[in-house]
Amino acid sequence: MIKLYDSGVYVINGTEIIEDNQDAQAVLGSKLGAPVAKEEAAKNTMAYKILESHNTSGNMEKLQIKFDKLTSHDITFVGIIQTARASGLEKFPMPYVLTNCHNSLCAVGGTINEDDHMFGLSCAKKYGGVYVPPHQAVIHQFAREMLAGGGKMILGSDSHTRYGALGTMAMGEGGPELVKQLLNQTYDINMPGVVGVYLTGKPMKGVGPQDVALAIIGEVFANGYVNNKVMEFIGDGVANLSVDFRIGVDVMTTETTCLSSIWTTDEKVKEFYDIHGRSEDFKELKPGKAAYYDGMVYVDLGKIKPMIAMPFHPSNTYTIEELNANLTDILEDCERKALVSLDGAVEFTLKDKIRDGKLYVEQGIIAGCAGGGFENICDAADILDGQSIGADAFTLSVYPASTPIYMELAKNGALAKLLATGAIVKTAFCGPCFGAGDTPANNAFSIRHSTRNFPNREGSKLQSGQISSVALMDARSIAATAANKGYLTAATDLDIQYTGPKYHFDQSIYKNRVFDSKGVADPNVEIQFGPNIKDWPEMPALTENLVLKVVSEIHDPVTTTDELIPSGETSSYRSNPIGLAEFTLSRKDPAYVGRAKEVQKAEKAREAGNCMGEAFPELRPVMKKIKESYPDVGKENTGVGSTIFAVKPGDGSAREQAASCQKVLGGWANIANEYATKRYRSNLINWGMLPFLIEKGALPFQNGDYIFIPNIKKAIEEKATDIRAFVVAEDSMKEFTLKMGELTDDERSIILKGCLINYNRV
Repeated sequence: MIKLYDSGVYVINGTEIIEDNQDAQAVLGSKLGAPVAKEEAAKNTMAYKILESHNTSGNMEKLQIKFDKLTSHDITFVGIIQTARASGLEKFPMPYVLTNCHNSLCAVGGTINEDDHMFGLSCAKKYGGVYVPPHQAVIHQFAREMLAGGGKMILGSDSHTRYGALGTMAMGEGGPELVKQLLNQTYDINMPGVVGVYLTGKPMKGVGPQDVALAIIGEVFANGYVNNKVMEFIGDGVANLSVDFRIGVDVMTTETTCLSSIWTTDEKVKEFYDIHGRSEDFKELKPGKAAYYDGMVYVDLGKIKPMIAMPFHPSNTYTIEELNANLTDILEDCERKALVSLDGAVEFTLKDKIRDGKLYVEQGIIAGCAGGGFENICDAADILDGQSIGADAFTLSVYPASTPIYMELAKNGALAKLLATGAIVKTAFCGPCFGAGDTPANNAFSIRHSTRNFPNREGSKLQSGQISSVALMDARSIAATAANKGYLTAATDLDIQYTGPKYHFDQSIYKNRVFDSKGVADPNVEIQFGPNIKDWPEMPALTENLVLKVVSEIHDPVTTTDELIPSGETSSYRSNPIGLAEFTLSRKDPAYVGRAKEVQKAEKAREAGNCMGEAFPELRPVMKKIKESYPDVGKENTGVGSTIFAVKPGDGSAREQAASCQKVLGGWANIANEYATKRYRSNLINWGMLPFLIEKGALPFQNGDYIFIPNIKKAIEEKATDIRAFVVAEDSMKEFTLKMGELTDDERSIILKGCLINYNRV
């Protein structure tokens, strides 16, 4: 089904794979007439050429990228624009689209999200942007329909910013990286590795894009095969996939932890642009005659079966056939994994879902940037045509990804087919993907064609004893399950004649409702604020020395951004940095906020010129011990703050708040064995937090310990990679080493000044 190559490969004419071994050059010579140097062949990938055309550094090893367009949604754009305003923003220097698809419900959490929307509209007018009102489109569907272009690059403040199937290299990053683009700065990265994804064959009837995506994720996530690399989709199988199918696979590449994605383009992609009235944005893309890839994922599409990703990660994959054949064993394995994911906070079981040897689910959802596509919903409607979802606990909700899709479903009859079954069809909204819509009952099991199934993504509150869980599936198998009244069923088990209706895009919908400044700014517009929209608090520069208290210690294999700062009901506080910070680690370590705020008392006293020990008496014996070896240490040159340890933090969302909330509470650093994603590490840096690394093994410290780091400012200035630190107790100082990964000159300056706002402040 899927094969991972152990080495790099050469691909000739986009079709023939040659492993990079001792015979490779001889084989290449015989086929091409001459050997091909690896370095030259690496320049023949589509990814290399697009990155080269957007790189401003003149050095393809150290990239400084300028993007063509930016996009954000209403959980992120307020903070981004507030940060840019504090740094002197006068006009959006490139097209910037502000969508409203996350905080679409306007009274969640006791605040008025519509204030954020009006802030966005007024900023689009003032700075020359595009504003997409709530319920019109989810962020990524609007980008596919209106922004993507062949050979272009788009940066979005959402982790699922992926438009590779349309020939666009897109990346999801934390808000500060978009701020840099708004201030005419660059996105600085080392040249990423490029891994080929060779598709061959044709999917069997009933297999959809989520099935292919989950099969790939299950093979490459745990081993890091594509981590922070670009996935480049090639092969004869691409032509056998519709563009909607390719988009459905592409958006899920985020869950592999890759950096970005790009696909070969063809007449089908050209037709997509034609349908959307943007023929000029099509560009044919394909690798050069001989292209070198750092690895290869070989996918036989014809052997992919309907898949399910069980709680609590998209990589926890099985075929539906395998799950149904081994129900008890697999469900018991899920329970064991849940003990890690949930820390034993609540009792969790799925074995009570077994009825007469079958797995019963209470909810099905087809939604968002992954599931809400036209073909997914049309195929689901064909499966459910003339059926009923039943009158028991099972419910089915369908969210088309944009109003134009919704309109076409109404015109071609698919909407009527779905409604007649008892399903509910709702407007474009990302809520089911992050825990703000269709929250199941306690202990309920939901199957969703959406992007993630982390704990709490369905809306559970562990701190209140509320738990339900999500499995990811393709829309077709969700519809098959719905037709079977909630009993888990693979779409391939049904004999369905799919109608495959043609899509017609109605441009008037957006023309009538979306505000588009056409890039013209109006500085006379007053920004509309609401009472929940707050400025970022002042943040101090890095001091000569640091005293850190470890206030949380997490030993899960991976810590997601949803655990660092929960989504769902917290969304209404995204524009209020101090209010949102109260939720930091609230589901993973509820004591974190109180501990961090206690330590912060000392730092606030220091900044005010007062005695740190009086504000936080616990610090007195720590400082006394430090002074025995470092007598010059004092409030003038030594900052005090908190830090957390996590094995591998940062998988998941691009939300900068996973880092900024720690900073608002006085966090100075994270300590980790590794960082799950580049975007989370960037968020730490942009908020002035030190992304320390420590070798795997026994930790020299534990939760509640104090760490003293002398001369940290000098270490950052001098580009030190090994940093001397001490665990401080009343009677001892035990030395150990922290490591600092590579930092650019700008990243060092940001850390030294305390955050990106300080770095850019005018």
